[in-house]
Amino acid sequence: MGVAAGPIRVVVAKPGLDGHDRGAKVIARALRDAGMEVIYTGLHQTPEQIVGTAIQEDADAIGLSILSGAHNTLFAAVIELLKERDAEDILVFGGGIIPEADIAPLKEKGVAEIFTPGATTASIVEWVRANVRQPAGT
Repeated sequence: MGVAAGPIRVVVAKPGLDGHDRGAKVIARALRDAGMEVIYTGLHQTPEQIVGTAIQEDADAIGLSILSGAHNTLFAAVIELLKERDAEDILVFGGGIIPEADIAPLKEKGVAEIFTPGATTASIVEWVRANVRQPAGT
């Protein structure tokens, strides 16, 4: 793969049947303002579409915004598809209305970070900067 140059590329997606995208748009704008390239996929994306976009766009990370309660299924599906498509180097993070009890199991499945509704855009930008594209000791 070599060392990726240029800005960090993040796909911001709203999987599932959730019709609220204000939060996703706020995050997308914050990442963009921080100098990252953001590909916003819009509403009602399937995990397949999201992973397809991330691979096609050579994304470094996928940010999922989920308010519908289907986060366990949707995060797992995205991570599974990344594995199948040999794209596990794409970091998956997310936010939304995710119960505290679900956070540890999601991280065990491979979700890099979960931001709950109180998270600031600044903290999310900082996290992406600190965690995306870290040399994995290759």
